[in-house]
Amino acid sequence: MDKNRGFMDFDRKGIPERDPNARVHDYLSIYTEEDETQLRQQGARCMDCGVPFCQADMGCPIDNLIPEWNDLVFRGQWREAYVRLARTNNFPEWTGLICPAPCEDACVLGITSPPVTIKRIEHAIIERAFAEGWVTAVPPETRTGKKVAIVGSGPAGLTAADQLNRAGHTVTVFERDDRIGGLLMYGVPHPKLEKWMVDRRINLLAAEGVEFRTCVNVGVDFDAALLYEEYDAILLACGALDARDLQIPGRELEGVHFAMKYLTEVTKSLLDSGFSDGRFVDAKDKDVIVIGGGDTGADCIATALRQGCRSLLNITRRAQEPTDRGAQHPWPGEPGTYFMDYSHIEGAAVFGRDPREYGVLPLEFVGDGEGRLTGVSIERLRWDRNGSEASRMQRTGEITTFPADLVFLSIGFVGHDAPEVVKQLDVVSEKGLIPAEWGHLVTSDERVFVAGDMRRGASLIVWAMAEGRGAAREIDRFLMGSTELEAPMPAPRHLANLRTD
Repeated sequence: MDKNRGFMDFDRKGIPERDPNARVHDYLSIYTEEDETQLRQQGARCMDCGVPFCQADMGCPIDNLIPEWNDLVFRGQWREAYVRLARTNNFPEWTGLICPAPCEDACVLGITSPPVTIKRIEHAIIERAFAEGWVTAVPPETRTGKKVAIVGSGPAGLTAADQLNRAGHTVTVFERDDRIGGLLMYGVPHPKLEKWMVDRRINLLAAEGVEFRTCVNVGVDFDAALLYEEYDAILLACGALDARDLQIPGRELEGVHFAMKYLTEVTKSLLDSGFSDGRFVDAKDKDVIVIGGGDTGADCIATALRQGCRSLLNITRRAQEPTDRGAQHPWPGEPGTYFMDYSHIEGAAVFGRDPREYGVLPLEFVGDGEGRLTGVSIERLRWDRNGSEASRMQRTGEITTFPADLVFLSIGFVGHDAPEVVKQLDVVSEKGLIPAEWGHLVTSDERVFVAGDMRRGASLIVWAMAEGRGAAREIDRFLMGSTELEAPMPAPRHLANLRTD
């Protein structure tokens, strides 16, 4: 195998997946076992380019050492690859499956060819590490005597907890749900991220000394101000789960639901009882419409398919993406091109077509006169790609009604849904988010820090992890006067002269 010609000799091959016609009938992982020879071939496709944009500003937010572990996998040096990966990524078993991979969008090979399958290699490395027993609990040798409270157990909170615990601080993570993981546990469907993979890491963190307190809704049944009495620093990592609503006529009809609530209830029922408790919205034999795209919309499609929906549409106002990069999406950023996610492939397998319909404006939820949803009235749109941004969308006046028994709203989020925490801690909140200087991540109270979606708005798992590492570094600095914790984001200007390596 010639590493110098790997990108010329081998085609890109993503993580192997199960047949979509088979997997829509269960809630098991959509992926199958890896082949080591193929993984080494994929590693060989890495070009050793002079400037690895995959780990630059437009690539990986956590500064993964991607070319290094690509090369090590090519050479069969798996343990060394794991050491490189674990240096920057606390939880590669999650990012290797559910991260949208901005690193691949920034891959130099992607200028002329399909980019390197970075996610696939990342996931293979960490799973090999678990299988070989290289990932073990390593509690800190000494404790600092400092205590940190983290509110929220999503990627940002867990990353910060891991880092702060390594530094020797005593960390307690508060979670309002009955299981740890935030959106990793309940927001991402089981076939996309099996929950034993979340529990496996949580058990490791607990063995290393992190304390987890579930079913504690800080700010509601636990006064957030009491955290000041027991803890030396507080990190808010509550996410941004205040869903954007669609206030059109008929919004009150039975059958219109927020997408994240739907996904959460389905996964919780699966884990609690294998669906026997019936405590979820069931799309079986129903006409389903998902309004809005993105990962959440795609996950709704996958879930409705597994429940046995009668029909399925995913509608969005946007124009369909082009097949090639346009001037508005230059490399090395997001390509903005058309692609089919796992659930779109499943929808095509079941119904014979991509379930997405573009250029569709919802006008009204239509009911049966007794409070139940029967359809969605829509207007077709026309997009002028050559016009200005303000004039691109043209309303056609072409109105029709799609049948619908269920509608799931997946049109984004407007901010955090933890106003009680913010009020009781008396920190500044602006437009649903907690402002904090990039790199410093401290709120208007010097003892309270913020990280992840609660600060930046709904974003990617790797950005949440980047902020979690950054917040841990700054909390450690605040508590100890200096820090040796690594973080991808730069230190604030007034702290740049302090040692952080």
